[in-house]
Amino acid sequence: MASIAGTGGNDFIHVAGQGGTVPGFNDMPVATDTGDTIDGAAGNDLIFAGVGADSITGGIGNDTIDGGGGADVISLGGGNDNVTYRGTEVSIDGNSGTDTLVLVSGGLPGKSRDLDGARRHVSDAIGALVPDARAAGVRLAIEPLHPMFCSDRCVVATLGQALEAAAPHPADAVGVCIDTYHLWWDDQIWRHIDEAGRQGRIAAFQLADWITPLPEGVLLGRGLPGTGCIDLRRFATAVRNAGYQGYVEVEVFHEQVWSRPGAEVLAEAYAGYRAFAT
Repeated sequence: MASIAGTGGNDFIHVAGQGGTVPGFNDMPVATDTGDTIDGAAGNDLIFAGVGADSITGGIGNDTIDGGGGADVISLGGGNDNVTYRGTEVSIDGNSGTDTLVLVSGGLPGKSRDLDGARRHVSDAIGALVPDARAAGVRLAIEPLHPMFCSDRCVVATLGQALEAAAPHPADAVGVCIDTYHLWWDDQIWRHIDEAGRQGRIAAFQLADWITPLPEGVLLGRGLPGTGCIDLRRFATAVRNAGYQGYVEVEVFHEQVWSRPGAEVLAEAYAGYRAFAT
């Protein structure tokens, strides 16, 4: 059992041996794979816990949190947090300062090949989270990821699957997140965006481009708007016509982008947003 606190900067807090360093983040391995107490502190943190019953506090900033399985208690800090849950025994602590929690469901457990069963498990887990989320004043947003992440990160691969998982719950309790990087390939996406709009379920919209060749590991292949092959304007128009009036998030994971001066990247991200999403 370990207790670890972030530095106040951008920290990569992970179970020892789970991954290498991430450019721009302070590398902070967690010593054990049991029940750990992790506090990200301020900053935009990547937190990957172990399989035990962990207490995880994101802190102030835009955090990515993976509970790692087990009966975890996740306390959201201020900011837009992205949480991966891997078991039904997860509870959400309130006082978050945010109103939307984006859910990345996790991949196949262990050596399982039961994709249908994993998706049923996700639906059950969402149902278990809804009461805590509503009590905390937080809306859940199911984010489908590209099918190449199905095995290890997210068994929800289409917007249609996300809408199906959300359907048993009120739209103000469970919505969906539309991410261009993950959904651009789907020939059913336009009707599903329209359906999500009619149901009032669009809770978040993320903008990133698809650039090839993909880097090793594929996670860090998200490009700034306008640098790849996605019809971003069509996405933005469809989401807007579906009634979404919230924030547009430019979400880019790419080592070459991270290595550039922040002001330069911000200017290009804003120019891409203006060119394709306004």
